[in-house]
Amino acid sequence: MPITYEGMRLDAGLRLDLLVQDRIILEFKAVERMLPVYDAQLLTYLRLANKELGFLINFNVPLIKDGIRRLIL
Repeated sequence: MPITYEGMRLDAGLRLDLLVQDRIILEFKAVERMLPVYDAQLLTYLRLANKELGFLINFNVPLIKDGIRRLIL
């Protein structure tokens, strides 16, 4: 996904895991423990992409419902 900052398009782009219907960003992880840096990463993606809703999903949990975190800007 391209980045536009203060009206200027930057060459570096975002490497989103999944963008759903141009509205929701999904970021996937498979880690033993969720760290605050993963929340910060998703929040940065939300701000730069001008989106409001994102989900951080960790697949390294016994029940997938325990590995889903919803973030809203």
